[in-house]
Amino acid sequence: MPPAPSLTLAAKPARLKRRAEFLRVAAKGRKIATDGLVLQVLPRPDKAPVRLGFTVTRKVGNAVVRNRVRRRLKQAARLLLKEHPLTGADLVLVGRDGTRTRPFPALQDDLRRALVRAGLQ
Repeated sequence: MPPAPSLTLAAKPARLKRRAEFLRVAAKGRKIATDGLVLQVLPRPDKAPVRLGFTVTRKVGNAVVRNRVRRRLKQAARLLLKEHPLTGADLVLVGRDGTRTRPFPALQDDLRRALVRAGLQ
């Protein structure tokens, strides 16, 4: 697996942490699938910054692999939101098996395209 191109961390966005929040986004939100990830989007009526949640199923691999996939998703989201801050939505990024081996620039493009298809960019 190639190393991440940049380890400079941007400010951490607000997070979804409770199971009920993830379930609400999955049930009422919209799903956009790409090769590297699945994006679930639920618009909110307020103009507060987006809240992010990350999840990776056990199908992807053991705990070490899942955590690596989650870290790649978090970094891609941080870098993208640093360039283009978003407001008024809850986002859940779901890691897929392809997320692990996907080149990082391609993973960033996947997230960017998913946000465009969701109408957020």
